[in-house]
Amino acid sequence: MKTNWKDKRVLILGAARQGLALARWLSIHGARVTLSDMRGEDDLRAAKQSLAGFEITWALGGHPLELLDSADVLCLSGGVPLTLPIVAEAISRGIPLSNDSQIFMEVVPCKTIGITGSAGKTTTTTLVGNMAKLAYGAKAYVGGNIGDPLLNYVDDMQPEDIAILELSSFQLEQMTLSPHIAAILNITPNHLDRHGTMEAYTAAKARILEFQTKQDTAILGHDDPGAWGLRSRVRGRLLTFSMNELAEGLDGAYLHDGLLNLREGNAYLPLLLREKIQLRGDHNVQNVLAAFVIGHAAGFPLDAMLEAVEEFRGVPHRLELVREWNGVRWYNDSIATAPERSMAAIRSFEEPIVLLLGGRDKDLPWEDLLRLANERVDHIVLFGEAAEKIEKTAAGLRSGKMRFSLTRAGGLHEAVRKAAEIAEPGDVVLLSPGGTSFDEFKDFAERGERFTAWVQEL
Repeated sequence: MKTNWKDKRVLILGAARQGLALARWLSIHGARVTLSDMRGEDDLRAAKQSLAGFEITWALGGHPLELLDSADVLCLSGGVPLTLPIVAEAISRGIPLSNDSQIFMEVVPCKTIGITGSAGKTTTTTLVGNMAKLAYGAKAYVGGNIGDPLLNYVDDMQPEDIAILELSSFQLEQMTLSPHIAAILNITPNHLDRHGTMEAYTAAKARILEFQTKQDTAILGHDDPGAWGLRSRVRGRLLTFSMNELAEGLDGAYLHDGLLNLREGNAYLPLLLREKIQLRGDHNVQNVLAAFVIGHAAGFPLDAMLEAVEEFRGVPHRLELVREWNGVRWYNDSIATAPERSMAAIRSFEEPIVLLLGGRDKDLPWEDLLRLANERVDHIVLFGEAAEKIEKTAAGLRSGKMRFSLTRAGGLHEAVRKAAEIAEPGDVVLLSPGGTSFDEFKDFAERGERFTAWVQEL
């Protein structure tokens, strides 16, 4: 259902990427836009400059409730929690909520692919995007929670194009439309500081399936109980992917004897050998299997899919090799903002590991990560707000004697210097923090860039 935005009064919370793209698009389409942000004038000078040509009212330094007196719709940027007083007040007043992804889905003229999951969605979305670009050229658009918001391009899109979106639980919470192809890679504890419970977090993820029809396709990770447990909610065709051979009657991609395969009905297709994948770790093999199934569901030619996988070196800040220095290899996995993600990174290495752990805690448990570290990690350097909580957790587990040494650093820069002192030739130094970056940086990308710069300076 398309909304007529002419003269609609829209209040947008958050003037980051998504909020700015939304303000621009709504303004072009005749809406009366107010953009509100907790930050002040100094922090938002560049943002205001980027929208100088548009009639937009700015409300900076807070979100006063009276902004709702002149709002027909409230739009939330990705990081804005539903528990904010102004959001709760809007809900109680019956003011509808929306966001940039919902509005994009209302107007997009072409086939859409949506990818969500607690881990791996950026890698998988980027890889599916690369496949699509080889198949469609300039007619393939990739965005959503990564890169450029696709609302910036939707007015140029044509029915024969394809749009691939990474969707976060925050975006899905307000959405009442589903993509034609919807993938849930996995659902493991994440963002509980925002969603409160695993049930609420799972419900947000599951919304990607809720508005599909019989003509649509859902792809659920078979090896993950959180994702696979949603199969009763699938309304159209179900496909899956697994690190093991699929049971009778299931269609999708799987690994068998070191070979990635695709199966649908009685048709079977060998894809490529596992060793052709350039990315480290089992979790990345799963991401590649997921990308193959999504590409297959979208009808991409096999040669485009194979070429994309064989050429793919990963995404920045995701197990990215920064440099080798004095026989030590330094890896940037700044995107690992939950303990589960750090565990996947640790499992990707056989070498002795010096692990940089910390950042801001998301109310997630650290015990499993520390138990794994006890098997695989030699040294842990703690930094950031979460350092004390992690140290206490480790102390609680120490009755069973921990094999790793523990060092505290004031911030990430000091952590890099301490790691350089500790690491020996043959070691891996791994920044895989398990916490968010917001205690010290604006996002995980800035944290990864600063880490890379500091490592290059050694």
